[in-house]
Amino acid sequence: MLDSRLMDWYFPLHGGAAVLGDVYRDLKAIGLEQKDIPFLIQLVENPKFDLPGFDLFHGATDLKTHDLLHIVLGRGLLAKDEAFVIGFTMGSSNRVSTTEEVLYGLFAKYLYPKEYRFSDEDLHVFKDAVKLGFISDCQPLCKVEFEAMTELTVSDVRKRIGLEDQLLEAYYAIEKKRYPHCPESQRL
Repeated sequence: MLDSRLMDWYFPLHGGAAVLGDVYRDLKAIGLEQKDIPFLIQLVENPKFDLPGFDLFHGATDLKTHDLLHIVLGRGLLAKDEAFVIGFTMGSSNRVSTTEEVLYGLFAKYLYPKEYRFSDEDLHVFKDAVKLGFISDCQPLCKVEFEAMTELTVSDVRKRIGLEDQLLEAYYAIEKKRYPHCPESQRL
């Protein structure tokens, strides 16, 4: 079961006036450490486990970058939030095949530890996010050097990387309508 602080934490898309580093420090105070992430998830999602010259899943990031992406994308830490952040990041690489998308879905639904598994709804959000990341004109999010931007506002970071607030707002409105029973979708 997730700690209630993790369940309640999210950074709204309209909170762009906050400084990225400040929001990250708030998240870090309650967030997980790399050592707390199950090994299978690290193996699948962390680029340090990629074979030389071979990416199993495009868009892999280290934990700090992943956490910063939650902030930049205006998401919390619940299942649909995770599905969206991972999917959008993968999609923004513009290199994800249908096979890769399906394979990741199999890992996330059937092989991840139970408390980290995606439901069918979460997978739907993931697939939507892959497509949304692909059509976005933003930089590949897994390649962004966020460390150099931690003193900027979140809004300025979004502008620098070409992330379209209107694109996210439009999808979040759809997700909110589609999943009226999910707190992570309703707070978007």
